[in-house]
Amino acid sequence: MTIEDIQTLVAADAIHWTDHVAKRLIKRRISPDEVLETLCNGRIIEDYPSDYPFPSCLVVGCTIHDRILHVVCSIVNDSYLSIITAYQPDPDKWDETFTKRRIV
Repeated sequence: MTIEDIQTLVAADAIHWTDHVAKRLIKRRISPDEVLETLCNGRIIEDYPSDYPFPSCLVVGCTIHDRILHVVCSIVNDSYLSIITAYQPDPDKWDETFTKRRIV
């Protein structure tokens, strides 16, 4: 899975929003457009090849309003992108670039 693969699926509007992410976006006051902006200009910072039922990854990116977000997503059967969750990273848990976890 590459960021280019993710961006191709976003551009094709081949996206599935899980129930989990729908609830989280409302709770965290993140709009679907912000998630898509993050995916369109972001980069993969962690891979989760063992995730079930499909491998996933963590993308960091910035919205047009300079809001840094993390998005976990998965490509399903090379046909669509499943958005699993999204959140604003906690600066206490991530370095200043929000790309590396702090060692606690």
